[in-house]
Amino acid sequence: MNRFLVLLKRIMITVLSIILLFAVGGLLFLQLPMFGKSPSGDRLARIQESPQFKNGQFENFSPTPMLSEGYSMAGIIFDQFFKSHPNRHPKGLIPSTKTDLLQLVPEENVLVWFGHSSYFMQIGGKRFLVDPVLSGNASPIPGSMKAFQGTDQYTVTDFPQIDYLLISHDHYDHLDYSTIVGLRDKVETVVCGLGVGSHFEHWGYSPSVIIEKDWDETMAFGELKIHTTKARHFSGRGMRRNNTLWLSYVIETPNLKIFVGGDSGYDSHLAEIGLTHGPFDLAILENGQYNVAWDKIHFMPDQVIAAAADLQAKRVMPVHSGKFRLAMHPWDEPLREVSRFALEKEIPLVTPIIGEKVNIEDESQTFRSWWTEVN
Repeated sequence: MNRFLVLLKRIMITVLSIILLFAVGGLLFLQLPMFGKSPSGDRLARIQESPQFKNGQFENFSPTPMLSEGYSMAGIIFDQFFKSHPNRHPKGLIPSTKTDLLQLVPEENVLVWFGHSSYFMQIGGKRFLVDPVLSGNASPIPGSMKAFQGTDQYTVTDFPQIDYLLISHDHYDHLDYSTIVGLRDKVETVVCGLGVGSHFEHWGYSPSVIIEKDWDETMAFGELKIHTTKARHFSGRGMRRNNTLWLSYVIETPNLKIFVGGDSGYDSHLAEIGLTHGPFDLAILENGQYNVAWDKIHFMPDQVIAAAADLQAKRVMPVHSGKFRLAMHPWDEPLREVSRFALEKEIPLVTPIIGEKVNIEDESQTFRSWWTEVN
């Protein structure tokens, strides 16, 4: 009996030691710079004054459960890891080309997509970069969410000076540490939601280049206006959730209006934005990484087209797919499905391959269904 108790004690000490080791390792891992920094000081004081900040965190304008009724996190994890989900990863290379961003004519109003929700725009001679993720991974854990083959055509060295870096929210597939650090000397102005500037300052950006905004605010830069608008989503890095604000944007010049949707679930805010700021020459809307279990925070494909109608958009560019595998649907389903719904409603889609130059003002420009070419 004494031997058994001694053995049991040793086993318990070993197990507790392993648990403690993992806990300490986890805490040290969360101190790495990629996780950013929580807002504090004057930045936190401004957050606490926001109408969106309630009960110690930012909240959506309507009730927004992370999971829809009838679903649980345990069930989702079991489904993702232990059930079959065919074709989540393309078997062949994603087609791409490479537009030389350094040689663009300043008068061109163009857009270049880099896969997922990252894209460059030149409008009215100003250069915009939205949610750039160029590291090849959409997770803080190396190699866990690798980009599809063929999608990593661009690096930070390919970019000219950026007038406005727009960040929709601070999730890893929209705010990438190594990309942001690499771009630091090329960015003139960062525009982001309340609290997100804390990450940028932690990563070496001067506070003087960071503009943090709440929903429904307007910045005027000569004839250019950037409006911050609502989105229905959530935020957070590390162990913190909803301590920074998520945004969509309206870019307005005397000749163009573009809606930058960020991540969002479908709701009444889209019609509100359409009435206030529409109609839009182009709406860039997330379409991918969806599931009926979390349809309050991401569009389903039919909702992308419904959102386009609410926004009064002349053309729609679906993004948030084609580069990373973050959900359980087939990798090409988002574009297949949104194309079907767009055809039914006769809404023109903008579906460039990665690196292809989109002429923002040319409504007659056509695009091939490139996802059907990947074997």
